[in-house]
Amino acid sequence: MFALTFVTTGAAQQPAADPAKVSTPKQADQADNTAVSKAPDKSNAPDKRVFGVLPNYRTVQDTGDVDPIPSRRKMWIAAKDSFDYPIWVTAAGFAGLYQMDNQNPSFGQGAKGYFRRYGTSLADQVMGNMLTEGALPVLLHEDPRYFRRGTGTKKARMWYSATRIFVTRTDSGSNRINISELLGNSIAVGVSNAYYPDSRDLSDNLQKLGLQLGTDAFSNVLKEFWPDIKHRFFEKHSAPQP
Repeated sequence: MFALTFVTTGAAQQPAADPAKVSTPKQADQADNTAVSKAPDKSNAPDKRVFGVLPNYRTVQDTGDVDPIPSRRKMWIAAKDSFDYPIWVTAAGFAGLYQMDNQNPSFGQGAKGYFRRYGTSLADQVMGNMLTEGALPVLLHEDPRYFRRGTGTKKARMWYSATRIFVTRTDSGSNRINISELLGNSIAVGVSNAYYPDSRDLSDNLQKLGLQLGTDAFSNVLKEFWPDIKHRFFEKHSAPQP
């Protein structure tokens, strides 16, 4: 009798469940689905390195409602693109190509000629980045970021990304000719005449400008399609098995 009374009393002390707070399995599933639907989809969100190496600090997803960035952020982006470690590797690659083609013969060949070409190639990239992504966007109130489209046909996206060297977004959200890109690279080419003694005529300068613009256009194409490449060739192979 004592044991029975003890069990009954213990049970009575437990608070009764509130029917209004009890969720059925169906309601729990609906709540889980709602939480999932509200979670942001980051599958196509740009990361900070293309192929895990190339700097990608100025790419944002174009959602149609992207806030402008302050001047200090523009200069930060320019500095990251100018002094991050991959730029040293890129400069080395360009220097090797220039050495093979014997551009600026007065630099000579061998190690001395290569390192002169390496230094001038590095100067080209740093100066171009700081002008086109930092100083001029601050002065002209242009947005140096690449606004990734991420939708549409591959042909349309490739055309869009490649032509962003001619079109940019202003701090007010409107589109106009990319003065920072065109003027910044033109200034960089003009200054480079000081350390390229063998390539100072108009034809040489136009060739250098075309190389700078072509490199930037190709970079935009990589930024546009990198999330797709990453998802197709990398993420699906490393996805955990159910």
